Amino acid sequence: MTATAYKLHPHTHGAPAATVSLTYDARLLRRKRLVTDGGVPFLVDLPQTTSVNAGEAFVLEDGREIQVVAADEPLMRVTGDLVRLAWHIGNRHAPCAIEASAVVVQREKVMRAMLEQLGATVTDFDGPFTPEGGAYGHGRTMGHDHSHTHAH
Repeated sequence: MTATAYKLHPHTHGAPAATVSLTYDARLLRRKRLVTDGGVPFLVDLPQTTSVNAGEAFVLEDGREIQVVAADEPLMRVTGDLVRLAWHIGNRHAPCAIEASAVVVQREKVMRAMLEQLGATVTDFDGPFTPEGGAYGHGRTMGHDHSHTHAH
């Protein structure tokens, strides 16, 4: 029988029972079968779609915790006129991580072409991706639209 996790919380206890490595895109889920890094399957069945952060833990019905690790994935480190480049990245609603002298985005050929056309230096690497949160400092920028219907 596969164990099920119905909740998620910050990992605060001792060593977790196991870890599960997930890419940024895979860390957005509600109900999904996952496999721990040790090869043990389990089911996640959360009440709503959730953006899971590295370091949080799925809590199995027996109380064991499966800690989430940000998996390595294909990324691009972007340098150049960072204010201008970050504006263009944001205009595409692409998630990005901000470093002291670069921004990091997921590796994608159309994004690379745009950034290079804007004069950026783009370097490929593999690593964990933990981009900035939404406009209010947390979560993802899900559901954003430009309809801006305002009642005054």
